[in-house]
Amino acid sequence: MGAVRGRPTAIITDIEGTTTPISFVRDVLFPYAQARLPRFVEAHGAEPAVAEILAEAGRLAEGRDVVAALLGWMAADAKVTPLKTLQGLIWDEGYRRGDLLGVIYPDVPPVLRRWHAGGVRLYVYSSGSVAAQKLLFGCSDAGDLAALFSGFFDTRVGGKREAASYKGIARAIGLPAGEILFLSDVAEELDAAVGAGMSACQLVRAADGTIGSPNHMRAADFAEVETRLG
Repeated sequence: MGAVRGRPTAIITDIEGTTTPISFVRDVLFPYAQARLPRFVEAHGAEPAVAEILAEAGRLAEGRDVVAALLGWMAADAKVTPLKTLQGLIWDEGYRRGDLLGVIYPDVPPVLRRWHAGGVRLYVYSSGSVAAQKLLFGCSDAGDLAALFSGFFDTRVGGKREAASYKGIARAIGLPAGEILFLSDVAEELDAAVGAGMSACQLVRAADGTIGSPNHMRAADFAEVETRLG
């Protein structure tokens, strides 16, 4: 079982199913982006940043209509980087207009604040784009939490089920992997983190129906993780 080896220097957290209910991502964020994606591409497609995203998506679409490909990837919850980047831009509009407010499990903010105050470096690693991560924490129902984090990582560093991604993050933040704890609800992601030399803990939240892995330390919420760290 992947266990925590003493108090970590840094903690990296996943979002969906870990800090945030899966229902918020799947029932609020995804439908919001899906409904607005065609109009957003039509309105902003000529802008350099969006044009670059569409060009990358076009290469991956291999001849298919780009908008249709993007909508198809979204329906399949595919971890495709240009899609995630475009979703982040659409959500940015939604947060700024007040249509969206990031939902954070209530046990998370006080623990994040105590870890931050105690000198633990906090990071996010999610399949959602870095921009989307900052929006969710920065415009959350618990206030602006983005400032608590020292950095954000998305799939541009690599897939979340690949050990090489976690090794890359450890290099990027300048810490030995053994000083880092990774939190996620997905066992395969935790496997990859442990394969890179990190400690790992699975968040098993009843509201999300998470199935506990026998291979990793488990906690019901962030308060329990904090207790285990001592």
